[in-house]
Amino acid sequence: MRLLLSAELLKLVKQSKTYYALGSIMVIETLILITAYFQGSTILDLLLDNLKQSFYFEGTLLNGNLIMYIVLNSLWFNVPLILMIVTSGIVTDEYKDGTMQTVMLQAVDKWKVATAKYIIAVLFTLLVIGFMMLTTFILSYSIFGSGDLVVYINTLNFFEAADAFHRICWAFASGAFTMVFYCVASMTLAIFIKEAAKTWIAAALFLIITTLLLKVDFVVPVINTYFFPKLIDTWQQLFYYQLDWNQIFINNALLLLYTLAFAAAGTYVFHKKDIG
Repeated sequence: MRLLLSAELLKLVKQSKTYYALGSIMVIETLILITAYFQGSTILDLLLDNLKQSFYFEGTLLNGNLIMYIVLNSLWFNVPLILMIVTSGIVTDEYKDGTMQTVMLQAVDKWKVATAKYIIAVLFTLLVIGFMMLTTFILSYSIFGSGDLVVYINTLNFFEAADAFHRICWAFASGAFTMVFYCVASMTLAIFIKEAAKTWIAAALFLIITTLLLKVDFVVPVINTYFFPKLIDTWQQLFYYQLDWNQIFINNALLLLYTLAFAAAGTYVFHKKDIG
């Protein structure tokens, strides 16, 4: 297994899509920073003009914490789509190049090959989220500094600078569970479909449908609580004024179980189906 992991890691490091993904994250962050630098103050003044007459805010509301929160919202679509394209390529590229057959000629179990691919996909996803958090922290704090955070979730919620930073860190950690889930799902789709273009379309469709189902009321409480589309926004619960840590923990634990289920299904199919 160690050799398989090393081989998969080497492939990931050498493929250009890996660096395009990191570059895309930087482009998203840069666009957010540029927009905030030139237009952020004007927008905030229009939104909060009346509130500023009644409340005192420490520092400027256009600060590093707000920028980090805005970047966090790219976890809704932009970042998962990029990650799903890259991680699904771990499988589809080998089908396309014909190297999958070469690998399977070796004395190695299919399930070990699939497991190694899933592990590397998860590690890559965590690396990207860590990279995203670190670069956003450095850029946003160095340019905009610290300050109180205001977010709108059903109502306006205000957090002091230190509290806001802690919530943002936990939100990145919770968001990592969602990103890992999407990447594992895209890997499983790749095992079923094999072709890169079709897998990308299926992955994008899966992402869109999951996001839409988040807003659907299924009437049945169990489905509304435990169906995986209802768990993908758990990171956003960190920005409610009253935190329900038990629910946040349960949601992430359930999402992890769904992730393992998708990985198990993909591994089983990979083990049973013809490689050619």
